[in-house]
Amino acid sequence: MIINETWYKRPPNVPEHDAAGGVVVRAENGRIYFALVGEKGLSKYVLPKGHVEAGESVEAAARREIEEEAGFSELKLLAPLGMKERLDFRKRAWKRTHYFLFATVQKNGVPSDRYHHYKVKWFPLDEFPELFWPEQTQLIRENRKRIEALAAEF
Repeated sequence: MIINETWYKRPPNVPEHDAAGGVVVRAENGRIYFALVGEKGLSKYVLPKGHVEAGESVEAAARREIEEEAGFSELKLLAPLGMKERLDFRKRAWKRTHYFLFATVQKNGVPSDRYHHYKVKWFPLDEFPELFWPEQTQLIRENRKRIEALAAEF
């Protein structure tokens, strides 16, 4: 599947929904690492994220989705990172994803989502790969200095 500019142009009359997720970082040996998840069927990694449930705050949804997809439950909120918009995976709804920066001391997590097959991999912040969703790569590039500064304080 190729993600191009058509994913970022909102068609008329499509429903919209909110999602939330985050960048999870940890410091080790003077370097900042962040966690990405791979899902069966996708060729590249993604940031953990998903739907905001009814009555749930975007931060609570981000925490829940990170635990479900990456298995990290010990998270410290460092900062909100903003929102990115695009069509959802099926191109049937407009998705507004709210991202947060979290720190953790956990090196490994066990994803609790039983319906998907996620694997977690840590990448150095200064050597991260191109992600499946271009807006997620853009989010990290736009916030890299801020992420480094906040993660160094943790």
